[in-house]
Amino acid sequence: MENRIPEAQENRIHQRPFFEKIFIISPFNVTASVTLLLYANQKKTAKERKPMTELIKNYFEKIQIGKGQSYKNLTLYPVLSDEVIPFDYLTLDEALSQNLIEVVEIDQHGSVPELRVINKSDKMVLILDGEELVGAKQNRIINTTILIPDNETVKIPVSCVEQGRWSYRTESFHTENRMAPSTLRAMKAQQVHFSMKESGNFRSDQGAIWNEISAKASRRKAESGSMAMAEIYKKERPVIDDYLKNFEISNLQIGAIFQINGNVAGIESFGKSDTFEKTFKKIVESYALDAIDWYDSKFDKIGPKAKVVAFLKAVKTVQADSNQSVGLGIDYRLESKKCTGFALAFDEMVLHLSVFARTSNGEKFGPSVRMQRYSTRRYRRSR
Repeated sequence: MENRIPEAQENRIHQRPFFEKIFIISPFNVTASVTLLLYANQKKTAKERKPMTELIKNYFEKIQIGKGQSYKNLTLYPVLSDEVIPFDYLTLDEALSQNLIEVVEIDQHGSVPELRVINKSDKMVLILDGEELVGAKQNRIINTTILIPDNETVKIPVSCVEQGRWSYRTESFHTENRMAPSTLRAMKAQQVHFSMKESGNFRSDQGAIWNEISAKASRRKAESGSMAMAEIYKKERPVIDDYLKNFEISNLQIGAIFQINGNVAGIESFGKSDTFEKTFKKIVESYALDAIDWYDSKFDKIGPKAKVVAFLKAVKTVQADSNQSVGLGIDYRLESKKCTGFALAFDEMVLHLSVFARTSNGEKFGPSVRMQRYSTRRYRRSR
């Protein structure tokens, strides 16, 4: 496979020495120079880092909750802020559409839980947790939000969402502007947190991921030969579109809190409105698919704002474990009795925060997302 880099260079970008970063960046490249300064600022010890509780507190002090919007059993409350993080990056869809990055299998044989991202641009690229990559040997979703450095190659953690295929369709991956459903991402977030505690790796429980997709495909009558998550979206596309067209972006909106069947499902929020606007469609659709899956006509009305306020209060008090991210920045794993999720911070500013309400069988809007024990085996196959 093309664009291989030597094994010696496969270390995570944050482990590279500072002088090496200076050597490979041109001082005449303004974007790269800004990246360099931010890169230097992020290399702090755990004691030097601002606690996540303080970051969250500062972040939420600058937001307001807008007027709720609803369609059938799905409600969206806008998260508003005029604060803007002072650095730029591309989204996954932007970078792929402009051929500025390439995402490929780790090698010609492939490894289910890993892919390689080659950033050929002088801009950072933000890849969101749950975004789907389509093609190569099987479709995957991203295990956590990652900020890819400019002009670097990074190995990223992923999960398979197409159990029945292990053969090349394309040499590299492309995007179909799709994200895993919110319930699947909630379950995966807990699995990744467990894996980080056990082994320091951003791994999911692949078997549990496949089981969740299989169950949803069965309920939605959307099974396919390869058991692809994509088939569920394709089957429900007309209904998803009905949901999507009933929601719109508000001025200064940096995120949203979603309710399904009258209960909070989760929050997606960013460091600037531009990012939310670019990812709005896929985020709304990921919650809409769950709303369709667990539709109850009794909740065809706007969800109560009081539950949003209570959820935000719970998010502000989560316990956080911090780790160096796969790319740039600090990854925070967030857990409490009421919610689970993560945040990516860079230069002590929140780029992306994603927190889900915990659910249990028979309650709220869907199946249990309680942690299933993570298996430390490598999901590596060659056929």
